[in-house]
Amino acid sequence: MIDTERLHLRPFAAGDADDLFAIFSRPEVAQWSGAGVPMAHRDEAAAPIQRMPERAGSHPAAGVFAVVEHGVVEGSVVEQGVDRVVGMALLVPIPSSGSGERNDYEIGWHLHPDVWGRGYATEAASALVDRAWAAGLPDLVAVTDPDNEPSQRVCRRLGMADLGLRDDWYDRSLRAFRLAPS
Repeated sequence: MIDTERLHLRPFAAGDADDLFAIFSRPEVAQWSGAGVPMAHRDEAAAPIQRMPERAGSHPAAGVFAVVEHGVVEGSVVEQGVDRVVGMALLVPIPSSGSGERNDYEIGWHLHPDVWGRGYATEAASALVDRAWAAGLPDLVAVTDPDNEPSQRVCRRLGMADLGLRDDWYDRSLRAFRLAPS
């Protein structure tokens, strides 16, 4: 569990499938993730939740976290007293392209459009950066679709160095960023 000024990051639970579906059924979110196709059925959200512990791996800092707002924020998808997930933040091993052997860790985020523009991605990611450094990770990588300028701005706000277009991960060309402890 991680608490920031406005957010609570916790592991996903099976009961979060509706909220995860509400996020990844949106074309404006799905276009920047995985296959780029929105989820069509709630059942598609349950399977990834079950795989999240495996995806996180064994490093103590790693995890796939549900992003939950503290309290009520006007215009938000959160209602008072409801623990509703408004996003996902992750700190996980990043798969190398091809047969390459790397030990890189990826930091990433996906948020419901209702909370875009509030700085939640930067706030959640900053908390994960602190977690990574406290646990001794040597550096972090973020990868974005080359056209995903909002996420690239988050990377820059975090102080990440722009590595340009790279094909080191996920077997595709992505705009990569790297951050090392200062």
